[in-house]
Amino acid sequence: MRSTRTSEYGNVRPGRMTHRPLLVLFTGTTIADVKTAFGDFDDQFRRGIGDAWRGTWARADARDEGVGLPDAAAFAGVIVTGSAASVTERAPWILRLEAWLRSAVAREVPLLGVCFGHQVLAQALGGQVRRNPAGRRLGSIEIRRVGDDPLFEGVPQRLAVSVSHEDHVGVAPPDVRQLAAADHDELHAFAAGPRARAVQFHPEFQADVVRHYIASRREVLRGEGLDPDALLASVVEPPYGAVILRNFVRHLVLAA
Repeated sequence: MRSTRTSEYGNVRPGRMTHRPLLVLFTGTTIADVKTAFGDFDDQFRRGIGDAWRGTWARADARDEGVGLPDAAAFAGVIVTGSAASVTERAPWILRLEAWLRSAVAREVPLLGVCFGHQVLAQALGGQVRRNPAGRRLGSIEIRRVGDDPLFEGVPQRLAVSVSHEDHVGVAPPDVRQLAAADHDELHAFAAGPRARAVQFHPEFQADVVRHYIASRREVLRGEGLDPDALLASVVEPPYGAVILRNFVRHLVLAA
């Protein structure tokens, strides 16, 4: 019978224990309907990664300024979540997180930034996050890969992904490698150094999660000139989200 243990950093899942846990670093939480039906961001990442990671899991909240951020080197890898916050706010917790991310990249800690996590990593490394002039993106879109990278192993050159964002990386950081682009967003995924990766899309979002987001923001979308019914009709199940998450674990975390 498998046992469930708890590390000093937070909750873990059952399974084979490894020396260091995989950390989900929260920068926000999902909306209430999604949390009830599918769990918070960490639950969704665990579901997507599945048995590719058999070690322990940990969680911390980057927004809690009363608690210091944990030592990045204490973890096998770190996933930085999405958020309703904007990197452009330049809040103290965001500035603190950026300094932490710069250190983690320099120390070659395996990192995966998702949505806000993608943006804050780019800003930390010298890029600029801005409100996207193309407006909000919510639903399913197509992105195109640029070059090859272990994160996208087994993934076609064009693929459907789930998105929910208003900001984007308007100016790319120096010394990063572009991995994917979208029609409204040139730097939709990038690599920084040997172990850090970032994606603007949500590889953890299933189609029903996106549908909940659209339904919950129906009036906001209408106010912005978007058609929520058309967005709902265009939602597709993202076929490679779990593949990308598992690639992060197999090729960047376990290979470290």
